[in-house]
Parts: sequence; structure tokens; C-alpha cells
Amino acid sequence: MMRIGVLALQGDVREHSRMLAEAGVEPVSVKWPRELAALAGLIIPGGESTTIGKLLRRFDLLAPLQQAVREGFPVYGTCAGMILLADRVEGAGVDQPTIGGMDLTVRRNAFGRQRESFEADLDMPAVGDRPLPAVFIRAPLIEEVGPEVEVLARLPDGRVVAARQANLLVTSFHPELTNDARLHGYFAAMCAAARDPAAV
Repeated sequence: MMRIGVLALQGDVREHSRMLAEAGVEPVSVKWPRELAALAGLIIPGGESTTIGKLLRRFDLLAPLQQAVREGFPVYGTCAGMILLADRVEGAGVDQPTIGGMDLTVRRNAFGRQRESFEADLDMPAVGDRPLPAVFIRAPLIEEVGPEVEVLARLPDGRVVAARQANLLVTSFHPELTNDARLHGYFAAMCAAARDPAAV
């Protein structure tokens, strides 16, 4: 069975693991660089992006992940994970370590504080015709995408909340807080294709 990691430094590790299991892959909690080698891909959960970035440094994961992303390793970032994968971050702190790799400009806390959290049903053809439920909690927003980035979903007002560039996937929202595993299945398919392009 294909193994996909969930970065276990902060955020909804258990919830992402449950969704990966529903998508038919083996979830693995990841804290150390040596654990990356056995994986087909990695999910970076939400949380506080500056804190996660500093923890990546502390656990010696930042440089290995930057290198892995450059080499085409599939990574899916949700909420804070999206900030960590973006090349440009508006509202970043003085010391905001990021992985980078996606030609995006992302704005932190674009929807306000915790009390401004909301849910929405999104049109996302990449995962099927049925609307995808999405939970936004202190969510970032994709302000700008580069020419190699594919927009996957927008809010009704046109703001971009999901995108893909090669083997990198990001969402402003938390799919793991719903009962719909299609987005995790989509990422699993990305990982499978990266491992064996001839099988697609």
C-alpha cells in the first residue's frame, strides 16, 4: 500500500490521517528527515505558519523538504501549509521560514480572526461534479498565481482558494474537517503518478 506522510509538528494530524486511510493509502506521521524516504508524498496541515516553519528548522526538516520539493516530491499544504509552500507571503513575520516551490503570492489571515471562520461548498471539477465542502479557519488567500499554476477552486466572488503546480497542491481551507475524502484521493493520485508516470 502506498504511504503518504502527515507532518506531525502541529495541526490536524489525526484528521488528515483518517482521510488518507479513507482514500486507500497508508498514513504515516512524520517528524524527522529520515522518514521522508519511504513516502510517496507529504501533507502539511494547518496551524500557525511561523511556528511550523521554526519547528521544521528545529527538527532539521526545512532544508530536506526544500530539496525534495525541487526534485518533484509531492506535497499538499492546507491553510498554514499553503503559506509554507508559497514563494511569496504577504504579512509574513520577521522570521518566517518557508519551504517555497509554488509561484504564488499568499496573504496570511485574509479572512480575519477565528470568529470570522466559515464553511462553503466549492465547485472543484478536479475532484468531481459534486460541490466540495470546505472549512475556512483564519484562512490565508491566494492573491496571485504564476503562469505554471493551475487554479482549482474559487469562492463565489472569484477569490482563489485552491491551486496546483506540478506536484504541489494547496488549499486555503481544511478538507480534513469534513466527511469528504475526495481531495485526499486527488492528492493520492498525484503521488501515484509521480512514482510511476507510465501508469497514468
